[in-house]
Amino acid sequence: MRLPFEQTLYLRPMRGLWFALSLALTGGLVWLLHTPIPAGQQRIPALGSFFNPFSGFWRNAEPAEGPQMPAEVRLSGLRGRVEVVYDDRLVPHIFAEHLEDALRVQGYVTAQHRLWQMDLAARRAAGRLSEVLGERTLELDRLTRRRGLPYAAENALRGWRRSAEGMRLLEAYCAGVNAWIEQLKPADYPLEFKLLGYAPEPWSPLKTALIVENMAETLCGGENDQLATAALEALGRATFDQLYPEWNPRQQPIVPDTGQWRSIRGTLNPAAPPGRDKRLSAWPIEEEYIRGSNNWAVAGARTDNGAAFLCNDPHLTLSLPSIWFQLQLHTPEMNCYGVSLQGVPGIIIGFNEHVAWGVTNGGHDVADWYRVQWADAGRTRYVVDGQEQPVEWRVETIGIRGRAPLLDSVRYTRWGPMTYDHQPDHPLHDCAFRWVTHDEPDPSEMRSFLFLNLAKTYDNYREAIAHYEAPAQNFVFATRSGEVAITVQGKLPARRYEQGRFVLDGSQSASAWPGFIPNEHLPAQRSPTRAFVFSANQHSTPPSYPYYYTSRDFDDYRGRHLYDRLNALQRANADSMASIQQDNFSQRAADALPALLRLLDRNALNAQGQQWAAELERWDYRYEATSTAAPLYEVWFDTCYLRTWDEMLDSTGEKQTLLLPERWRFIELLDKDPTNAFFDRQDTPQRETARDIVTDAFRCMQAFFEKNPEKRTMWAKFRPVSIRHLAQIEALSRNVEVGGHNTALNAQTRTHGPSWRVIVELSPDTVRARGVYPGGQSGNPGSRFYDNLLDTWAKGRYHDLFFLKTPEELPEAHLFTRQTLLPR
Repeated sequence: MRLPFEQTLYLRPMRGLWFALSLALTGGLVWLLHTPIPAGQQRIPALGSFFNPFSGFWRNAEPAEGPQMPAEVRLSGLRGRVEVVYDDRLVPHIFAEHLEDALRVQGYVTAQHRLWQMDLAARRAAGRLSEVLGERTLELDRLTRRRGLPYAAENALRGWRRSAEGMRLLEAYCAGVNAWIEQLKPADYPLEFKLLGYAPEPWSPLKTALIVENMAETLCGGENDQLATAALEALGRATFDQLYPEWNPRQQPIVPDTGQWRSIRGTLNPAAPPGRDKRLSAWPIEEEYIRGSNNWAVAGARTDNGAAFLCNDPHLTLSLPSIWFQLQLHTPEMNCYGVSLQGVPGIIIGFNEHVAWGVTNGGHDVADWYRVQWADAGRTRYVVDGQEQPVEWRVETIGIRGRAPLLDSVRYTRWGPMTYDHQPDHPLHDCAFRWVTHDEPDPSEMRSFLFLNLAKTYDNYREAIAHYEAPAQNFVFATRSGEVAITVQGKLPARRYEQGRFVLDGSQSASAWPGFIPNEHLPAQRSPTRAFVFSANQHSTPPSYPYYYTSRDFDDYRGRHLYDRLNALQRANADSMASIQQDNFSQRAADALPALLRLLDRNALNAQGQQWAAELERWDYRYEATSTAAPLYEVWFDTCYLRTWDEMLDSTGEKQTLLLPERWRFIELLDKDPTNAFFDRQDTPQRETARDIVTDAFRCMQAFFEKNPEKRTMWAKFRPVSIRHLAQIEALSRNVEVGGHNTALNAQTRTHGPSWRVIVELSPDTVRARGVYPGGQSGNPGSRFYDNLLDTWAKGRYHDLFFLKTPEELPEAHLFTRQTLLPR
């Protein structure tokens, strides 16, 4: 879907017509339209300014050929000449004589194309959305502050400042961003600034730290401590252990046990028992893990030409503008191509002339809750080991558009902020939030990816990531010489057994993390005999690993299927790798559906039900776009799952009061323990078994589709993927119909999916790559580069990436424009 004024965006001759219409619309309403109009809790901009033909949104329309950029720019702070070559996908290839200059220009061109996106992400992590959006985001801002994201960013910057070289490079990047901002006139502001009626602010290293914390919140801010504690209290230890095992025995870990840990003395001593918690609260029912990714590297022994391959497809929220920005950085000491995170210097996932690397989320739980024992009624002192300690106060001033700011005084303890102490009925009211990203990081963490950009060998790779702390990532690696490797890297607590699985006792210093797993003990694998390494957010190791770790975020299906696909590879090529990234097979469906069909009482079904059961029997467990069986299975499985755990749901059946068992454990009970007591429904007098639940759920599924016949369609229409504009503006969003599922390697949900697909081939003589993401390089909805890559992504296709050695190497047919930046 495009804007209603689509022609103004691409057709230069139409601009005169829209100019005349704009004058007609605004001429008689000048006074009214220059007054912002409230709309409930939303804000409509001053419409006269917004529709002004000279400075309003019309100015954001680009000519059909794309943005007009000057051939020469003077930029303060440059040490030398910088050439930027834009290819026909608007990817900037930056050629500089100095790394500092390259990063300065990276900041400049990123702001040029993604400024509002950068501003929004920084505001989100700072808890400053309400300054521009008003009261509707006040509670979100307040929670962000109370979880300590701005505090974490301040600590991150404090750590980074201990590296003079790192700060010099970061400040060069920020100066480049600001050079773009400073030359903007209000008429040139990105569309969203005009729509929301505010101006961009100067960029700073703190804003970069906020961007990093925003990603940490997404990838390592989750936990289930309170729900698990409530489940243990309600069910007892024996039943809890039966329902919530932490290891799926069918799983393939990232790093197998080859005897490498025998000499390590870890931290598997039991933790103190969790505190008793009889308070129940309703929480949203968690989906299977959706913030995942796949990566792998295959050595030449399994490929048709002896080249190594590295592949990565991080699965994140899909948005417009896209989360990633493609670019190339070329200096005398490096030549690197990949994708960057807006507001952060360097390339996050990429390759250079020697090596390639990629990341998936480690998934370890690095956030715990500590129940605090207060020493006084005013909650100004708390007790640890029998000694009183004072709280520290942090006053958060939250600006709110249209009203006075909110002053929120947040208590901080030795464990962290008291996130919910302003909500007396919240089950975590008396709990402090301990989160690893609150800690001051290694001074070189900011440069971890820059070191990777410069890497040439395995040792360079290990040295680069050794400084990286959070969010923990699975760093996959490959070289032109054929080495492949993977490392689970991050600042991971060296927990006692089950420490952090439940709410911890904050009155005992012994509840603190004993320390952190040493870098040399983190799971890693280098050039295994099987000739591949891989990750898909599964467990890092089997249970024999000598350090305890926990999480509900480990995937139980994609890793198994990815292992099977890679283990079967022979004479593979780039197309083989693409077929794996596009694989819609669901291991979960392959595990569950045979058990469901075996338990189904077909005699209880009518003719239509018999027909649909037969269709499901023929299904190949693939969530292809055209599959009509996939929607049947999806509704049937979900209904079975929720009806089984009715004891753990609130009265609406839509929220959980206790932690729900993982889906793999539910499938195991269906298969091996169909008379388990939890299959008995609480709202009926008779005793049900899995057979009753499965059959009843099938009839409910059938009734759902009979009541909603338009839903009885193919998978892509039943579950379209919505790629939303970051401001949730419908006209600037896109819906696409694709295959995939969050339990398939092509991990798609309604809002999440592969945010960047890349395949890198590293042969002894050259490096080639193909890639695509669902969007475009430009953040301007009025540009043809806003979403021009989306259809290619939706069709499962790729673009060959232009990895240049010189500015002149790009074929003229693929050249968009050239730009020279010179010292001012």
